[in-house]
Amino acid sequence: MSKFIPRTAWPHHASIPKSYYLGHHHKGLQRMQQQLSQVDLVIECRDYRVPLSSQNPLFEQKLGEKPRLVVYTKQDLGSTFTHEDYQKEEIIRGWDRTTPCIFAHKDSKSTLRKILKFARDHANSLDTLLSSQMMVVGMPNVGKSTLLNALRNMSLGLKKTAKTGDQPGVTRKISSSVTIINAENGHGKVYMKDTPGVFVPYMPDGESMLKLALCGNVKEAIIDPVTVADYLLYHVNLRDPTLYGNYSEPTNDIIVLLERMARNVGRIKKGNAPDTEGAAVQLLQSWRRGRLGRFVLDEVTEDALERRKEELEGMGGSLNQASKNARQAEKVKRQNRYQTLHPELLR
Repeated sequence: MSKFIPRTAWPHHASIPKSYYLGHHHKGLQRMQQQLSQVDLVIECRDYRVPLSSQNPLFEQKLGEKPRLVVYTKQDLGSTFTHEDYQKEEIIRGWDRTTPCIFAHKDSKSTLRKILKFARDHANSLDTLLSSQMMVVGMPNVGKSTLLNALRNMSLGLKKTAKTGDQPGVTRKISSSVTIINAENGHGKVYMKDTPGVFVPYMPDGESMLKLALCGNVKEAIIDPVTVADYLLYHVNLRDPTLYGNYSEPTNDIIVLLERMARNVGRIKKGNAPDTEGAAVQLLQSWRRGRLGRFVLDEVTEDALERRKEELEGMGGSLNQASKNARQAEKVKRQNRYQTLHPELLR
């Protein structure tokens, strides 16, 4: 039997859409700006598995006047807590030494305590007896609501208050303030507002979109799940192709893997045909739960952030212009829909 050789590149990026910036993303960001005067601290969540791709420069541009803590969520899904993983975290810290960051996941009591301590210390530094207000922001489905619930449970022992889900878009508007830390030692309560996820207006390349789709930050309807599963297979094969050994021997052919997986788990359509799309969704969910390897998708090097900024600038305009273009596209879409529904009014 010949030795298995994994693919060294995934070349199908050209057909991948490079934007998921929707109307409610723009509206959500506007409302965040409107409420910024009431906020003392911004907590920006980024996905640990895509520390570059899940950064949204709009937050720094629109909310940058406020003190900020960056929390890299879902650490347990991208790290095996080895020396190599800790080295990557030190590099990530070095990308912006002026902004504190914490690597966390919802089940790590120690990291949740660090975030709560940071929030309390910041509130105490305001030198006021009044309450302190935080706002948690981030790209869609990076774990903002989950973090809020985990902090509230750790600090107050209360059950979750913010709705969560596996797909982006569960939170569609800014929530009311909820208590995270009670008043103590003459200092007021600390509150937090949950916010809807806001996507970056454009991505510099299709692979960044694929990474975010793989992590669940993009709705499955935007990119075919079989395509995303193929991208996952490419990454898993580079690390350990035995991870899917229950379904198939090592392969570079996603259809072969999905057909065998579908038959193995009983995903069969009419005519005894394997449900490859259903198998693809199941494969993606397995990885998102840490059952097909735990690794970072982005390149983590000392100069990676600077190169990323150059890519964004090289897209032919500023983020403001991209945002304007996205709003114009949404306006044209609404006009076309109106014309379709009410052609009699245009005669």
